[in-house]
Amino acid sequence: MIFMASKKPVPAPIAPTERPRDDEGGSLVLERLTQKTEPPQMYQVVMLNDDYTPMEFVVVVIQEFFNKDRDTATQIMLKIHLDGKAVCGVYSRDVAATKVDQVQEAARQAGHPLQCVSEPVE
Repeated sequence: MIFMASKKPVPAPIAPTERPRDDEGGSLVLERLTQKTEPPQMYQVVMLNDDYTPMEFVVVVIQEFFNKDRDTATQIMLKIHLDGKAVCGVYSRDVAATKVDQVQEAARQAGHPLQCVSEPVE
């Protein structure tokens, strides 16, 4: 059985923000005011070094949760190992928080103390 809507959905009309302006002819002219929205604050997901998590596990986690190829994941892992931390990706706040949760849950299930945090991009 196929169900079809009797009418196509119509988006709700958006009321323009208008400001009345008086011209010299005695009539009223409406002028549109544009509204500018700023892009959302971005957050970087930073993975921290520890002395117990195997390097291969870190590479696999970066590949799986940050969609990096093996070479890029290996470079990020080496940066974590040498510098103590490295950025794995930059996302909106909610996506970054989800990535952190996914990494920490995978590390916990594997029995590793790997830590991951999100920080606002400055």
